[in-house]
Amino acid sequence: MGARAGPIRMEAKTVTPLPASVKPGVVTGDALVDLLQHAKTNGYAIPAVNVVSSCSISGCLEAAKKNGGPMMIQFSRGGGQFYAGKAADNTDDAACIAGAVAGALHVREVAELYGVPVILHTDHCMRSWLPWFDGMLEANEKYFEAHGEPLFSSHMLDLSEEPLEENVGTCVEYLTRMSKVNLLLEMELGVTGGEEDGVDNSDVDSSRLYTQPEEVWEVYKALSAVPNGKFTIAAAFGNVHGVYSGDIDLQPVILHNTQKYVKEQLGCEEDLPCFFVFHGGSGSSREDIRYAIEAGTIKMNIDTDTQWSFWDGIRKYEAANRDYLQAQIGNPEGETKPNKKYYDPRMALRSGEESMAKRLGEAMEDLNCINVLG
Repeated sequence: MGARAGPIRMEAKTVTPLPASVKPGVVTGDALVDLLQHAKTNGYAIPAVNVVSSCSISGCLEAAKKNGGPMMIQFSRGGGQFYAGKAADNTDDAACIAGAVAGALHVREVAELYGVPVILHTDHCMRSWLPWFDGMLEANEKYFEAHGEPLFSSHMLDLSEEPLEENVGTCVEYLTRMSKVNLLLEMELGVTGGEEDGVDNSDVDSSRLYTQPEEVWEVYKALSAVPNGKFTIAAAFGNVHGVYSGDIDLQPVILHNTQKYVKEQLGCEEDLPCFFVFHGGSGSSREDIRYAIEAGTIKMNIDTDTQWSFWDGIRKYEAANRDYLQAQIGNPEGETKPNKKYYDPRMALRSGEESMAKRLGEAMEDLNCINVLG
């Protein structure tokens, strides 16, 4: 597959000015593409985080503000349902749809206050989950009629377990509809191993973890032919969801070879014609991350590590204040001393937010996504 470059070191670099179309708050349409191109041109990738509550949204936005980079906030199908409330009626994915829409509206209301561009996205959607996808498209179309832009920035279709022809055909069908309201489509080729939020590929054949350049070219041709079509490609190169003790054989050189192949097919001067997406980023080495970015990766999913960091913040808060969290009244300072200021839910949740924002800051450094907004 070719030799991998040596370790990549973080060097001071000059970042080109952010395009005028990209402003604080949720970005969509041409502004979204401008932001992704800015990332590719300047050699950084945007962290994409699955959120399940306003607290995890706040952790994302805080990290983006503190570190001077854009952020992608995304909802999974299960995350959408959790946002709506587990007791809500989920007939025909009603709660999954309503929760994702409610979360998107929440992000739109507060994102601009943080002074950073935000991409609103949804994660893996297999064919059996298309009612969820369809419901969100309807919400986008209604929002577009009222505001001239979609509610979300983009959505992901994951039909990677299906034959290439069916995968591409369905993506073309949906992108044709999405393009009318300036939505971007993320599609997946190959399979991301492991398990994440209802998508379980733990036992998949290892050969399916690696995408071939010819497959990417077929996708690029088909989706580029859609008028106003905007898309990214999650091409598998050994990615695995989660953090595991076993060896993960990432081969980001596949992305480099694929860009070269697509460039040759197009006969163009652009060295990186594709926008690539990196799934299963948690636990990956900085070397692999940076090498993938050099191949035109403009987004990396971080879910497992941010889940742990949020819990770890809560865990540490409880450990530090345990003696004040055993009853409403009574602590080491006295039997009648109240503990309300310790068990106020905001205290533990804020610790979770801070811990999550700190971990995302580390991820943004790995992704070269520090102080890139000018």
